[in-house]
Amino acid sequence: MSTFNTVCPRNCYSTCSFKVKVQEGKLVSILAQPLNESTPAGPCIKGLSYIERNYSPDRILYPLQKKNGSFERVSWDKALDTISEKLKHLKKEDGSHSVLFYASSGMSGLLNGVSSNFWRMYGGATTVYGNLCWPAGLEATKLTLGENKHNIPSDIENAKLVVLWGKNPAESNIHQIVPIEKAQRKGAKLVVIDPRRTPSSERADLLLQPKPGTDGILALAVAKLILSKNYQDTEFIRRHVLGFEEFAQSLESLSIEAASRECGIPVAFIEELAEMMGVIKPMTLVPGYGMQRYSNGGQTTRCLLALSVITGNIGLAGACWHYANLQSYVFDAVKEPENYYPSDADKPFRRIIPTAVLGESMLKINDPPLKMAWVERGNPITQNPDSNKTLEAFRKLDFVVVVEQFMTDTAQEADIVLPAKTMFEQSDIVGSYWNPYVQLKQKITEPPGEVKPETEIYYWLAQKMEFSKDEIRSNIPEPNDEAIDNWLNKYLKQYEGLTLNRLKEGPILAPGLEEIAYSDFRFKTPSGKIELYSQQAKQLWGISELPEYVPLSTQNEKYPLNLMSPNTKNRIHSQFGNCATIKALHPTPIATLSPKDAKPRNIQHGDRIKVFNEQGELYIRADIDYSIRPGNVVIFNGYWNQEGGSPNLLTKGRETDIGHGTAFHDTKVEIIKVEDQ
Repeated sequence: MSTFNTVCPRNCYSTCSFKVKVQEGKLVSILAQPLNESTPAGPCIKGLSYIERNYSPDRILYPLQKKNGSFERVSWDKALDTISEKLKHLKKEDGSHSVLFYASSGMSGLLNGVSSNFWRMYGGATTVYGNLCWPAGLEATKLTLGENKHNIPSDIENAKLVVLWGKNPAESNIHQIVPIEKAQRKGAKLVVIDPRRTPSSERADLLLQPKPGTDGILALAVAKLILSKNYQDTEFIRRHVLGFEEFAQSLESLSIEAASRECGIPVAFIEELAEMMGVIKPMTLVPGYGMQRYSNGGQTTRCLLALSVITGNIGLAGACWHYANLQSYVFDAVKEPENYYPSDADKPFRRIIPTAVLGESMLKINDPPLKMAWVERGNPITQNPDSNKTLEAFRKLDFVVVVEQFMTDTAQEADIVLPAKTMFEQSDIVGSYWNPYVQLKQKITEPPGEVKPETEIYYWLAQKMEFSKDEIRSNIPEPNDEAIDNWLNKYLKQYEGLTLNRLKEGPILAPGLEEIAYSDFRFKTPSGKIELYSQQAKQLWGISELPEYVPLSTQNEKYPLNLMSPNTKNRIHSQFGNCATIKALHPTPIATLSPKDAKPRNIQHGDRIKVFNEQGELYIRADIDYSIRPGNVVIFNGYWNQEGGSPNLLTKGRETDIGHGTAFHDTKVEIIKVEDQ
């Protein structure tokens, strides 16, 4: 029996290291890897289900082509011949921008850049800009602090006050609970701010449940009270902060009572939070990603970050703005540049459309209109807003190729489905947006059936496209393990100490790591200081130079309930929900609502209900729970449409105020009880 070190490549905070035992070429067990001090206890229930996922009878193992509405197995030659002929025809007749290349975050890794290389060789494509996940918060942090980094995860145990604002690490970042509990055992206080009562809030000394989308005004009210009590860190502000006077002046007209009414938190509790934040140091503030998925999300994040700034909780042990840590993304510089112009063309390589408004943009775009889509590492029909519009857009295309492991909602719409590798079937380099390690996801088993890694798919497709040998050689590795290792080593060799052999032994701390972020108090902003007043905010995004609360505009008496679509511990977005292990824990989609909202609608626990608005409708089982603030309904993101429960049947495509994020949560709905079918 052999043991291999590897890392989970999913779009998840933790990026867990773990060990895999293999016997006679088959995965047999998954164990913890304590060398990663951020994830020493091993993976979550999803990670533990990898063996089942890898050998699932539902896994796609051969190329499939749709014929008369049904999929039939075809050879790789036939599949690639069909695709290449279509690509050649479209480029000649309509131009390369008639093809949409859509890739998302289904599996991270340095080799994903090969995909862009192929489409550059093709002459370009239509791609998406923006992100479904976190960019409003990233941009808000960058405007204020200059870059996105935070203290190493274990540093949280040095905090005397931990504030989880819209974050539920007990489910979405389980390893973060360990240093939080260590801090509590040392006497630290824990505050949780969340419209839901979650497993994380069960540990809290104080739980506040604001109205969704009003976190910004709650934060500004807390800031005003901190200043009124003279709790601010005057010396820190004097030395390191630009725009404090303007920020303080902007709060003068703010009424604490009006803020209380707006956010739904009693004044006494706002005062208690201000007292804790103003007096207890050091403080680590951990914001979640849900708040910045509103149309006011960027400004909301700036309002929250201002609390860390005015109290001096930046750059010290236990004092941290703990949003995103990109220090292990050491290969970002080698990724495709934002504005790539081929030397022999006037047009840019990419024509771009917003991912937040994908379906509508696909339908509207012309000159040329879209004729084909290639999808990999994503499930846009389920995961992008306005599933109905996205589905309509895909069905309008002449030809769709999807590279997938399972028959997802998007794969069902394909003309050709190509079988995708799992994480165990090709080596790659993986960073993290939480822990500070560079890690190797090494090849452990051979792909089953006729599965080919994406790099190999592109290699053989490039041959069919008759690209030159030199061009292929410089852009796509050959389809063998030695070539993949050589490809990865090209990037590793620029960093002393980073080698494949060392990475095979376990995770390595990122080169140049700052264990305490900003401990040198140098900030990559235009002024070199923390910028509460940011001219770039106005210049780049057209918002106020100062953190500001902007009320949501989605009030509608016809649809009185806020729809929230948070992550669940049982899925990584739309992945893992089809595993039997997960289905045993979470067999069917549910919509959670408060008894106060259920009673007047005559809805009881387990009833079948219709959730609807002007975008669409879905039918789902009701889960009545006192944990959720009245006025809200929760449907976890990641349910497939074929399960009947995707919340994106109800969301509208909207961008956030900054960062080109996706405002999923600006969604109002109504619910009614319906009879069982």
